[in-house]
Amino acid sequence: MTKETPYTFAKAAEEFAQAWRDPHHTRIELPAVDVNKTLAERYIVDAPIHVTLSMVWDMELKKSWDPLTYIPYVVSDAKSWGRHPTEAGCEHFFRSSIQRAWIGEENGRVLEDVHINHATKRILFMGRASMVAADGEIIRADKVQPLFHVEHGAGGSETAPLNLWRIVILTENEDARFLAPFQKMIREGGLPGFLEIYIRKDLKVNVSRRESAERAL
Repeated sequence: MTKETPYTFAKAAEEFAQAWRDPHHTRIELPAVDVNKTLAERYIVDAPIHVTLSMVWDMELKKSWDPLTYIPYVVSDAKSWGRHPTEAGCEHFFRSSIQRAWIGEENGRVLEDVHINHATKRILFMGRASMVAADGEIIRADKVQPLFHVEHGAGGSETAPLNLWRIVILTENEDARFLAPFQKMIREGGLPGFLEIYIRKDLKVNVSRRESAERAL
């Protein structure tokens, strides 16, 4: 994009919507997670805790910039750079990371334009085949899987927050193989791993899934 046509959150949202509408692409929208209800029903905690919408959004912001800390089960290396404001209340930066493929055991470099909208509490991760690194070098994504776009968000109310998450994989034809890991995640229930990490690391409350803790007794 040139300076005359900056790549704004609005443009990224339009690109995401177009990709989502394409029937050839593989689309996954996870059910909204009621954070506190899930905590109460599925976890043992070592201190009283009530997660707010502001906390969920804080987690999303930190995870977007520092995936190595908040999604280490997916990412083995990551760098973010070039953070700058775009339209009012929005930011953009670039991210490169080594990620585990959605299916299979391969790892590869994933490049993303990251767009943050503080007003709507949405973050878009737009997959790219190549981009310019912080040092000016052209870097390229590995071809272990199709490019993909991800939307993370925080919804609900301040006292009853929801965690929101959907992915569109830019397949040539819809591919059910990519749905399997997400269907497994839905069946297992619980919070996404990054929220568990945030609660332990940032809120200083130890949490464990009730089933795992009960099996250990």
